[in-house]
Amino acid sequence: MTKRSTLGWSAVLALALTFIGLTIVFNYSLAGWQLDLTQNRLYTISPGTDRILKSIKEPIDLYFFYSAKAAESIPQIEPYGQRVRDFLEELAQRADGKIRLHVIDPKPFSVEEDRASELGVTGTALNTAGSKFYFGLAGTNSTSGQQAIPFFDPSKQRFLEYDVAKLIYQLAHPQKPVIAWLSTLPMTGGFNPQTGQMSKPWVVYQQAEQLYHIQTLQPNATAIGPNVRVLVLVDPKKLSPATQFAIDQYALRGGHILAFVDPDAQADQSGNPMQSMGADKASHMGKLLRAWGVDFNPNEVVADRAHALTVAMREGEPPVEDPGILGLGKSSLSQSDVVTAGLSNVNVETAGHLAPIKGAKIKFVPLMRSSTDAQLMPAQRFQMLFDPASLLNGFKPSGKRYTLGARVTGMVATAFPDGPPQGVTLPPGQRDLKASVKPLSLVIFADTDLLSNYLWVHQLDLFGRPMFQAWASNGDLVLNALDNLAGSSDLISVRGRAGFTRPFLRVEALQRQANARFHAQEQQLQQELRQTEQQLTLLQSKRNDKSAVILSPAQQQEITHFEAEKLRIRKRLRAVQAGLVSAIDRLGTELKVINIIVMPALFALAALLIGAMRRRRPVVPPSGGTSAEDTHEKDRLS
Repeated sequence: MTKRSTLGWSAVLALALTFIGLTIVFNYSLAGWQLDLTQNRLYTISPGTDRILKSIKEPIDLYFFYSAKAAESIPQIEPYGQRVRDFLEELAQRADGKIRLHVIDPKPFSVEEDRASELGVTGTALNTAGSKFYFGLAGTNSTSGQQAIPFFDPSKQRFLEYDVAKLIYQLAHPQKPVIAWLSTLPMTGGFNPQTGQMSKPWVVYQQAEQLYHIQTLQPNATAIGPNVRVLVLVDPKKLSPATQFAIDQYALRGGHILAFVDPDAQADQSGNPMQSMGADKASHMGKLLRAWGVDFNPNEVVADRAHALTVAMREGEPPVEDPGILGLGKSSLSQSDVVTAGLSNVNVETAGHLAPIKGAKIKFVPLMRSSTDAQLMPAQRFQMLFDPASLLNGFKPSGKRYTLGARVTGMVATAFPDGPPQGVTLPPGQRDLKASVKPLSLVIFADTDLLSNYLWVHQLDLFGRPMFQAWASNGDLVLNALDNLAGSSDLISVRGRAGFTRPFLRVEALQRQANARFHAQEQQLQQELRQTEQQLTLLQSKRNDKSAVILSPAQQQEITHFEAEKLRIRKRLRAVQAGLVSAIDRLGTELKVINIIVMPALFALAALLIGAMRRRRPVVPPSGGTSAEDTHEKDRLS
């Protein structure tokens, strides 16, 4: 017995030492390994981010300024702060020494706090004593490059990977991106034939000039250089075949294109302004769009009654709603794409609609959409329109949501299957492409007027100098699109993740049900209140003595009845709210029972069953040995 006990304890000790040894070995050999079992793959690095990390040539320093102690008292921030730190540490580990991460907790009035401010990380005041909370990231490269995320907004946590990957990419590629800009609208300024004066560049064009190196293309351009990061097309019309072919070949090389097309461009100054009725103010690039799998009808305008803006047509007349001029809020803007997420409102005028062509092998993702209270109208109805209210005569919404802007990606075919158009000669040794060698990245909007100043900025006079103040997010929309497309294809492929906070779906469902019941009861109370007030007014009008202040028995009875009804309904409202709390508590109790009792019990039962099965397994005697039963059988036979 003693020998068996000693062997048993020796086996336990050996197993314990083996377990400890394996734990130490795995901690070193499997460092950085992880198994992501979350529903939305929250902890899996995108392949695009991995490729960006591998493209780093010179070391990059990242400075994560995080007030960890202060975050302990902010439950909305602390888990996200830990998530950001873990994510940055994983990036540094994957970068093979090319990223040096510095985690800094700035103390009030310290050198670290000054350093954060110097690098562009802003602090949020915590109290009147001057203490600030820091939660941002700054980066520097081996030269003088510097980028920063001033503050990690928890509401934008789905774009954590994209924002950090973009910062790293900009530090690894500090040169200004080259953008080729082709516009048939007077965006760049110059002489205005209608006013006879010189006009300044549009505000959105001025903003782009500050951030990028812009090359202006003419409608008869014959080539697009290999250094062009983004091709911008604004109201492309009357493009020469050679220009269309150059755009086609750029797209097939995996080009990044930002396009604005329009069925009725209000800023189009071509033609005689006195004969604008019936003038062709639509964009024409159908041949290219069809090759890219996008359907755009230049003869239809989306009229949306739900998003119609109120405009004043003439001085002295009351403003009217114009279903052709739309103010699109967050409900119409995709919150899962970096181009439109976070924008407050975007204004458009006489916008068209986009759709994927059936059978096209592209990915078509809507960025801007109308409401269901929308209808397609002929573009001619909006030319020389004197009364926008007339558009609502006979308005019949289709119930469909029309796409006004979209992101298109994928491998596409050429728009010139028969080869280069007449007059185009390729350099020696160069052949025209028939299909994509890299995926096309296209962001397209079915409106050009959203670029115009009047739809999103006010001009102010500050000491004799013009200053523009934005009242809509049109400029941010364009800069977001340029910022996204000006990065590499790897950066564009980095997806926006789902939120890290998981909602309590069943609790929210219970709350919605209770709120619906509460709202119904509240409406009933308001209706009974109105009916009672009407009855009191009727009784008051039938009184003989108008100056009397003593209530009649009928009035007193009615008031008593109303008070009783009001108390009864208030009790029912409290019962609804109590039922909500009770249902949530019951759900919480069920979860506790499952986690604390049921799951451990099932685990213990499974362990007992496995143990019982092992004890009931027959013991096989060792080879060459003699069991007790064999000895007994021999004795019986002898």
